[in-house]
Amino acid sequence: MKLLIKRAKKGDKDALVELVMAQKSDYYKLAYVYMKNQNDALDATEDMIVILYENIHKLKNEDSFYTWSKTILVNCCKKMLGERIGTTVSDYIEEKGHDGGIGEKDNQLLIEKYMSELDEKQREAIRLRYLLDLEYKTIAQMLNVPLGTVKSRISNGISRLQDMFGGDIGE
Repeated sequence: MKLLIKRAKKGDKDALVELVMAQKSDYYKLAYVYMKNQNDALDATEDMIVILYENIHKLKNEDSFYTWSKTILVNCCKKMLGERIGTTVSDYIEEKGHDGGIGEKDNQLLIEKYMSELDEKQREAIRLRYLLDLEYKTIAQMLNVPLGTVKSRISNGISRLQDMFGGDIGE
């Protein structure tokens, strides 16, 4: 892997593509958690690749390539989401007069509604931890925050969700 990174840093596009393809499913899952649809997840991944190509020469520690690239992907997703115009999940639920629902899709919408009521940083940490099953340390590196901050965001977010659901949802 280090050899590929060194080649990519010297401008070898094929080496960079090989590095990205080795983790393509991880990149896609990460982007999908943020974007919630295939096309936007792929668009964010493409944006990440362009940024990687333009900036890989700045990478100092080759061992952190994947953490660095995933951080770039998260930032691409956040940028796309910030530019997106439309109704939020909670607006959709309110418009449709959702009353708690009975089906799996309704349950998912209800969960999204409650998640949307969390602080953005709590939402992000919970999604990275529970949807992508990332370790706390990896999340801390990706978000560039202390480990304790990640744990606190997740713990506080889970507590708020428990209150909203009216019971124990587990951690």
